[in-house]
Amino acid sequence: MISDVHGNSADLAAAGEGADALVCLGDLVLFLDYANHARGIFPDLFGVGNADRLVELRTARRFEEARELGRELWATVETAGGGREAVIESAVRKQYAELFPAFPTPTYATYGNVDIPRLWPEYAQPGTTVLDGERTEIGGRVFGFVGGGLRTPMRTPYEIDEEAYAAKLAAIGEVDVLCSHIPPDVPELCYDTVARRFERGSADLLDVIKTTQPRYALFGHVHQPLARRMRIGRTECVNVGHFASTGTPWALEW
Repeated sequence: MISDVHGNSADLAAAGEGADALVCLGDLVLFLDYANHARGIFPDLFGVGNADRLVELRTARRFEEARELGRELWATVETAGGGREAVIESAVRKQYAELFPAFPTPTYATYGNVDIPRLWPEYAQPGTTVLDGERTEIGGRVFGFVGGGLRTPMRTPYEIDEEAYAAKLAAIGEVDVLCSHIPPDVPELCYDTVARRFERGSADLLDVIKTTQPRYALFGHVHQPLARRMRIGRTECVNVGHFASTGTPWALEW
């Protein structure tokens, strides 16, 4: 079980060793590494100095200034004849072409908030099953998957409104293991101790956990959470870890 791969293809192939299946909870793309500002699409395009500045502004929650910096930098790309969407898509395609072949068979995956879902069918290998608002059986247990994130000032590629997110949860129904990219809206699970901010969790996800009480609720998104796990009723809620930095999967054992 992994989440937040963020470009770590080196450890991906071994992530499923000894397991019945690998489950990936999204965020394959590395746009900007907050621990190493020299890694990712943004510094590749605009340099480490601008990456330093962007992280500083976002960490201070000065989102409008961060967006203004982004507008200024992206204007140089558009002036050069590229265009923001085309440049980002080209860089994401390069990462997907390296990451998807590294998935072991079988892999079950859903999208993170920085992923571009429409590109996944082009790169997913035959042994990789992509699910979003869907359920499947793995090892005799029913797993439900809901991908993406909710709207935030960060404006990452796969953010959706609460109604669409709730509809995907409703489509899943009752499951043994509820898999999502973002956590339920619990402060201890949403607070990132390094970024020093609350990431957005889902109140609807929390309601489903309280109502249906799956055996596990598994997620990622928050890289350095205040709490990695807690129990809500009979449900064990677990942040499966920041795979980009650890390279180590979390094992689900029944």
